[in-house]
Amino acid sequence: MQILLLGSGGREHALAWKLAQSKRCTQLFIAPGNAGTPAHGQNVALNPLDFDAVGRFVLDNQIDMVVVGPEEPLVRGIWDYFQADARLQHIAVIGPSKAGAVLEGSKGWAKQFMQRHKIPTAAYREFNAGQLEEGLEYLAQHSLPIVLKADGLAAGKGVVICQSRAEAQEELRDMLGGKFGDASARVVVEEFLSGIEFSVFVLTDGKTYRILPEAKDYKRIGEGDKGPNTGGMGAVSPVPFVDADLWEKVEQRIIVPTVKGLRKEKIPYKGFIFFGLIRVGTDPYVIEYNCRMGDPETEVVIPRLKNDLVQLLDNCARGTLGRVKIRQDRRAATTIFLVSGGYPGDYAKGKVISGLDAVKGSLAFHAGTSEKNGEVLTAGGRVLALTSYGKDFRAALRKSRRNAKAVQFEGKYFRRDIGKDLEAF
Repeated sequence: MQILLLGSGGREHALAWKLAQSKRCTQLFIAPGNAGTPAHGQNVALNPLDFDAVGRFVLDNQIDMVVVGPEEPLVRGIWDYFQADARLQHIAVIGPSKAGAVLEGSKGWAKQFMQRHKIPTAAYREFNAGQLEEGLEYLAQHSLPIVLKADGLAAGKGVVICQSRAEAQEELRDMLGGKFGDASARVVVEEFLSGIEFSVFVLTDGKTYRILPEAKDYKRIGEGDKGPNTGGMGAVSPVPFVDADLWEKVEQRIIVPTVKGLRKEKIPYKGFIFFGLIRVGTDPYVIEYNCRMGDPETEVVIPRLKNDLVQLLDNCARGTLGRVKIRQDRRAATTIFLVSGGYPGDYAKGKVISGLDAVKGSLAFHAGTSEKNGEVLTAGGRVLALTSYGKDFRAALRKSRRNAKAVQFEGKYFRRDIGKDLEAF
């Protein structure tokens, strides 16, 4: 099978690593890829948002399956583009329709969907620029802390937790004033839920679903979960506090009504659903949906998946996912991200990365890297994910931390407390 994987981050490197292991994968192209992905396939200089160019490449190279890594091509409708072209309709596209991707593309719409299908989530209101005064009055009466979310895509940085009403009012003005561009043209104001977060992933063919290994990620830049949100600083799988009782509640109260709701509303969806969840007391609530695999969670979930990923995705595309049983590696997997100095604010690119050959006992998934004259350079805020296996998450983290110290580049930073909050479980 000829496969085209769209994307360039750590998630895509992990997917490329897994896809290339399949005997069914005859050739893998990654567009545009990064400095690590050529180890598993061929990088091609394609913009995943240039659907015409993607379509031409698919036809010219007899591609059988397109795996869409990041959210933006899905939100913009790449699945629909393929369906609208008679020459491309037969190509398997792993990812939802534009209508399905609105689960991630609009937090307000996702909230309405959850209300329609009685899926547990925090109470909320949403406001646009024309409702600024109404929004400010609402915040003046709101309980603390207050969660503000940009309605659209903001690269994982559009969520702000405010500790005072004055801070929330200033943030609402900034967001509706264009802080996150079009993404914050509408802002969701949400009740703050106190609990512990985790992530659940399913693959669905629109009729049934299969649950993948769960994970817990760490979004804040600073140790002790302080500072601004990032795209993710590390992750752990499995999650020690997710027991059989919690799994039953997640499946029956959240996964089942979500998949049934999409089908009831006749929304085409063949791909991954990411459930960002929080355990409050003993009950799970949905914080957010994503229409693709998470990053950095993919870097721990995919290494724990024992199934042939190409076969699994083929079953999804053909609507035969019900025939499949998911097999998981019993070992724990952890990942620690090395990021550029200054991230998630301004940061420099083009710093030489050394020490990759000294990484032992961990998988080095490239995220923001490039290659020039035989050297690997930094090319993004999040640079490398170092994933390790272990008998438990503690053992795995020791390997990831050791290798995080071995890799060097100017301005390198990583969190040393990934998994610390799980020690009590």
